[in-house]
Amino acid sequence: MAKTYPDISDHGLIGDLQTAALVSTDGTIDWFCCPRFDSPSVFGSLLDPERGGFFRVRPIGAEYVTRQLYLPDTAILITRFLTDAGVGEVIDFMPVADGVETDRHAIVRMVRVVRGEMTFEGEIQPRFDYGRAPHRLVRSGVGAKFVSDDLTITLHRVGEPVVHDDERAARVEVVGEGVRVSITLRAGELTGVMLESGDVEARQISEDELVETFLATRRYWRGWVDRSTYTGRWREMVTRSAITLKLMTYAPTGALIAAPTASLPEQVGGGRNWDYRYTWVRDASFSVYALLSLGYDREAEAFVGWLLDRIHEQPGGEGGPLRIMYRVDGSADLDEAELEHLAGYRGSQPVRVGNGASGQLQLDIYGEAMDSIRLADTHGVELSHAGWVKVRSMLDWLCDHWDTPEEGIWETRGGPQRFTYGRFMSWVALDRGIRLAEAHGRPSSFTRWMHERDRIYERIMEVGFDPERGAFVQHEEATCSTPPCCGCRCSAS
Repeated sequence: MAKTYPDISDHGLIGDLQTAALVSTDGTIDWFCCPRFDSPSVFGSLLDPERGGFFRVRPIGAEYVTRQLYLPDTAILITRFLTDAGVGEVIDFMPVADGVETDRHAIVRMVRVVRGEMTFEGEIQPRFDYGRAPHRLVRSGVGAKFVSDDLTITLHRVGEPVVHDDERAARVEVVGEGVRVSITLRAGELTGVMLESGDVEARQISEDELVETFLATRRYWRGWVDRSTYTGRWREMVTRSAITLKLMTYAPTGALIAAPTASLPEQVGGGRNWDYRYTWVRDASFSVYALLSLGYDREAEAFVGWLLDRIHEQPGGEGGPLRIMYRVDGSADLDEAELEHLAGYRGSQPVRVGNGASGQLQLDIYGEAMDSIRLADTHGVELSHAGWVKVRSMLDWLCDHWDTPEEGIWETRGGPQRFTYGRFMSWVALDRGIRLAEAHGRPSSFTRWMHERDRIYERIMEVGFDPERGAFVQHEEATCSTPPCCGCRCSAS
């Protein structure tokens, strides 16, 4: 079988606030990790159609045109198929797990025909642990179980549609390590399946239960959207962006991941294929701006609490009181590995999971963190005394280390430098700490913070600015103000 890859842009995102899945415009779930965003994949054909695993639902027997859209103000995805004989839809969503951490997650795939008649085929081929772990298939009359050593997923069948003759009855067959089902539907008929993680028995789900699960999911998302205070232009686009941010939030801790995917290439065929299923202090701190500007104070407060916990956990010293990234539960075990058995998206190798940059020193994160903490404070998310003690300790550390060579925001892996941006954001961190101390009369190393803040300013203007170019340089040793890979022969490249 030839390897085929959909465009990255030809995907919709669904999720339950603890994990997420990508659905391509041909009705294929080609990326899904369980039970968390940063867990090993169950479906990973986005990175290798032959070995990655997939869950496909699509029409067969006729050529079709496909369109993908969301049910307004929800994370419910509709993939619409149009043929000469009719119009059908696959409606994908995940019931929300907005609470404590759980290993029980579900993907619901509703199939219906709006006009005419259409035959749909569904095929599920899981490949556990990025395609490295074997599994066994256990069939029953109402579904199937796929059992590996570390994870079990169960396919539940949704109630039978009206069947007018034997030719339209559902046909089920075992294909390799998976299952394939085909069924013909007419206008107004509805069927579907639910895929559930956890060691549960397969069962037949009634159409009423299916519809109620759909309605409950719709109520959640529309209730969440109703909390928005945004009244400006392009409301639909702003709302869709907000829902996407929420989908990438791990509800049990409030951590926001950078992306739900791993090892998609910066350039097709290149080697810069990183795993982004983690929480970068920098990226997540910037997200606080968006959440607060839309009125989502609870989400911002949850992230600030998560951030303060990270400051508390990390020791001092040259490594700093913060790492640049963490897993969603706050742990920092992000050892990087290459999956040599996977082909990579359109041949982009190596395929990486984990992230070796996690141990880098990047001083700018202190500025982004403090800026988000101070912004949250202006919106009523005030630090407790214990929280302030953590912040104060972090800023005292920064006073001692802002001039330390670091890796910088670009994660060049080319050795530490005294980056201008890292120094500027260290200035921001101390400045925001000073403002917080003044606003609330907090005990602090106020005089020292002011002194070091001003030293950073003077240092940047003395050695970080090139008056001939009228621009700031990347770092002290650079003779060019352009980020790496600009093509020149200076040390910045």
